[in-house]
Amino acid sequence: MISQYEKAVLFKKLHYEKSAFIIPNPWDMGTAKILENSGFKALATSSAALALSRGVPDNSIPLEETLIHLKDMVSATDLPVSADLGNGFFDKPEDIYDTILAAAKTGIVGASIEDTNANKSYPLEWAVERIKAASEAAKSLNFPFMLTARADNYFIGNPNLKDTIKRLQAYQMAGANVLFAPGIILKEDIQSVVSAVDNPLNVLMGIKGANLNFEELSQMGVKRISLGASLYRNAMNHFMESIQYINQTGQFDFTGK
Repeated sequence: MISQYEKAVLFKKLHYEKSAFIIPNPWDMGTAKILENSGFKALATSSAALALSRGVPDNSIPLEETLIHLKDMVSATDLPVSADLGNGFFDKPEDIYDTILAAAKTGIVGASIEDTNANKSYPLEWAVERIKAASEAAKSLNFPFMLTARADNYFIGNPNLKDTIKRLQAYQMAGANVLFAPGIILKEDIQSVVSAVDNPLNVLMGIKGANLNFEELSQMGVKRISLGASLYRNAMNHFMESIQYINQTGQFDFTGK
């Protein structure tokens, strides 16, 4: 087995290669193994995919269960695993510090922290303090931990590029290693973000309206491409199509379609 430190070094290095890399999001141990065998270099959990696979809304899985899930994912693969920790499960910066330390004990080598709660963005100063606390926790570890700071205003129906950039720049100054603004999908918007920050940028693909391909994103300077819950949703779409076919036709040859 590859050590956590070795995975961490590899994961950090991926962010500074010339080309971008894809970090897909499995939702259980089986899909983690499939993605590893498909040649990907790193994996990231998805809070939405995990929640949906358990039949509950996103952000409703408590920290204790999330930590168990992270241990399972790490044990399923030799690839570096980064964790989707939502908003860190708490509002206060000191609690975010503890969340990072607890998550790191599962074997992950990176994690993302969002700047929203109940579909509202935290005030910028408060959001910055949360990232500072997460960064301090990450720096206290004995391996390089890639902390990703998310500006989620596009995701909650507030597509304000100026605010997104302001937040990402502030999170970078607060110690985030990777920056992420899910929901930004237009070429000109992504280019604006890339040019406004120094640290590696993660973008979310596999969502409606996201039509840029790997080469385009890589040439624009994007370093990491994640898929969120899109693989889970796509798998469930095929599942539903099979169920509907059985119900409508009474036939069971759906595997050949």
